[in-house]
Amino acid sequence: MPIDRTRNIGILAHVDAGKTSLTERLLFDTGAIDRLGSVDAGTTRTDTGTIERQRGITVRSAVESFRVGDTQVNVIDTPGHPDFVAEVDRVLGVLDAAVLVVSAVEGVQAHTRVLMRTVREIRLPVLIFVNKIDRGGARYGSLLSELRKTVAPHLLSMTAVTGIGSGAARALPRSLDDPAFAADTAEALADLDDTVLARVVDGPALTPHELRAALAEHTNAGALHPVYFGSARTGAGVAALVDALTGLPGPAISTDTVARGTVFAIDRDRSGGKTAYLRLFSGTVGPRDTLTVERDEPEGRTRFPVRPTGLRVVGSAGNRLHAGQIGALTGVDAVRVGDRLADPSETGTRRPYFATPTLRSVVRTRDGDAARVHAALRQLAERDTFLRVRTEPDGATSVLLYGEIQREIIAATLADEYGLEVSFDAARIDCIERVTGTGIAVEEMGYRAPGPHGFWATVGLRVAPAPLGSGNAFDYETELGALPRALHTAIEETVHAALRRGPAGWPVRDCTVTLVRSGFAAPLSTAADFRSLTPIVLAQALRRAGTRVHEPTHAFDIAVPADTFAAVTALLATLEAEIDTTADGPAGWTITGTIPARTVRAAQQRLPGRTRGEGVWWSRPDGYRPVRPA
Repeated sequence: MPIDRTRNIGILAHVDAGKTSLTERLLFDTGAIDRLGSVDAGTTRTDTGTIERQRGITVRSAVESFRVGDTQVNVIDTPGHPDFVAEVDRVLGVLDAAVLVVSAVEGVQAHTRVLMRTVREIRLPVLIFVNKIDRGGARYGSLLSELRKTVAPHLLSMTAVTGIGSGAARALPRSLDDPAFAADTAEALADLDDTVLARVVDGPALTPHELRAALAEHTNAGALHPVYFGSARTGAGVAALVDALTGLPGPAISTDTVARGTVFAIDRDRSGGKTAYLRLFSGTVGPRDTLTVERDEPEGRTRFPVRPTGLRVVGSAGNRLHAGQIGALTGVDAVRVGDRLADPSETGTRRPYFATPTLRSVVRTRDGDAARVHAALRQLAERDTFLRVRTEPDGATSVLLYGEIQREIIAATLADEYGLEVSFDAARIDCIERVTGTGIAVEEMGYRAPGPHGFWATVGLRVAPAPLGSGNAFDYETELGALPRALHTAIEETVHAALRRGPAGWPVRDCTVTLVRSGFAAPLSTAADFRSLTPIVLAQALRRAGTRVHEPTHAFDIAVPADTFAAVTALLATLEAEIDTTADGPAGWTITGTIPARTVRAAQQRLPGRTRGEGVWWSRPDGYRPVRPA
């Protein structure tokens, strides 16, 4: 099969819109599975975890595939609950297009609007599937108006619906040979295309072939969004959606021979075996190939080699992965979600599409086995880079969270998969410290820490601020080779570890630590001497340099009805937000600014009450600002 006949499609939606049911229906109707699974019965192909089956919600992204003719479609089912938006964040970067599922009954939800805004921002082609037309209360015309007003202005309904709101509901594909549909299509395209507009005004009328080509062009550019009505339960309208999926653009195939790709999902079986799902953008990958993996950490970027022992191409019998395909790799224990295959000479990091979590909570086990909890959470963090596992000074382990549902799922997963009963301490916002000046500290050989013995080591360190967002760096002013390599390594590794907890108890970010003095006495000096003395010297240098605590902030963009503007701005003031711009438009006011991460959740919870449920909140991480005096 030619690689350009592969399509990688994400299914996105608010919780309970019917994503997983639609995925199941797509697989069944195209012959990929011979039995239609049920979310309620816990028999779907993509919700494979025990917790997912018990609760009937998607927690982790899953990949399945089907074929239509010579086209293979890889379908990635994503979670709908906002607490698991980290899963969606990773998936967006590996998609060729997406299907946004909306309930014909409940209509547009807040998370629907957040998802659509995000995919429109990255210009991803998006089809909209309006599900549940067979349910009582389902809508057609009013829902289209709601979608245009709140989700995307440029829509085109590709199906007509009969019997809506009943079990007899049917979705009938509209044809460009129908003059009425051709006129609707031309009108929708005229708002986006001056050439089409000129033909609509001055003639001659566009032919069905010309309309079809223009529709494909603007759909593929993410400017126009075809809307398909149907029912995942009955299968109504799904055939038209399948035809549309196979007609979407294929992946952009790079001619570069360097293997570049993204690991977007991790699975572990009951025996602990790991499978990493990789979307490849260029080059090829096969089992036993040596690959360069890079990872962005708060402390900076790391790179390391991996060599997969096994590889399965999703939806194919081959064992060599080509650009545009998705592969399941085994024998890659060091790999985790978010890792990338890249050219070692490349620089730059990917900014998250959604807000990262900022609630840190300590996880404690009832039997006191902190080591098992830490190991289990490390494995869960392989699937979720936003989880950010950290060891606290008392030996307990903490994690970053989005909210209560995610915390419940983690607790249930630890109990089900690891046999651990845990509790969570009250969550707090994760801050950082930044260096405010320059500080130098030196301790000569023989320095005595509390206790009877001195250290056979000399260490001098200078701490200075680095550019915001640059991370931490270690440098040398001493001559390389003045110390044995193992001692240099001991100092550098210890510096990076010690910066995880600054004078105020928070990680230190964006600083440069320079080794300005060193010495050893052979054969007495050991790496342990340098690992013990370095944090003492670094702490002295940090105190002399001074640090200031910064809290995370989000950039926000909200849309609210005109008559609620005053109430919303008053709410933002109480939440310590800083308003940057306000703009009045036909749909109401748009307000942008920054807000402390610690008050984002309160803003999201209280905005509906100030706006009759019509306000839309959107935010993303926007750095840090100094903590203000209470």
